Amino acid sequence: MRMIKGLWRWRRNPLRRKTDLAEAWAALVAAVLILLAAPAAGWAAGSLAHGALVRTAQEQRAERHLVAATVVKVLPQPPIDSDPETASARDAQRRVIAQWTGPDGSRHEGTLGAQPSADPGETFRIWTDDQGRLRARPLDSATAATHAALAGIGAGAATAGLVDGARRLVVWRLMRRRYAQWDIAWERARQDWGRADADS
Repeated sequence: MRMIKGLWRWRRNPLRRKTDLAEAWAALVAAVLILLAAPAAGWAAGSLAHGALVRTAQEQRAERHLVAATVVKVLPQPPIDSDPETASARDAQRRVIAQWTGPDGSRHEGTLGAQPSADPGETFRIWTDDQGRLRARPLDSATAATHAALAGIGAGAATAGLVDGARRLVVWRLMRRRYAQWDIAWERARQDWGRADADS
């Protein structure tokens, strides 16, 4: 909002100083840069992030495989926790010992999280690499697009913030210069208000 107020300093006024005009120029340049450079920076960052994330997602889909894991044993639930967040996370999955065969034919066994209704002998799907080691689910295109959009928004906002910060720095320097000029003017005038013989 102060940037918009700064544009009003363009109007002619006998009291307008050079620093007022410089402040108006700073506001105009900052407004133009925020309107043009911030969206451009956001678009560029979002495009680069999207390209990188899409490549990562493709690599993960090529390297990760869905395999069937069989529940061998259901592990006992931990004691009930009074914290609702911990309790809901505990209830969302059940810890089991499961066996699975990797894409290369190797056999594996480990402790996994399964559905709360999982019982011994039931199967569920897990993600592994080529050697059968557990891996996280590969990045999907919707998540990649969301992350890229957030990166673009963040880059645009950061650019706008940097431009506005530069404008504020210029205005701060102008204000210091303006105050220094006032001090010099007051020193030259040598006002002696309040003295009884000021007009004599």
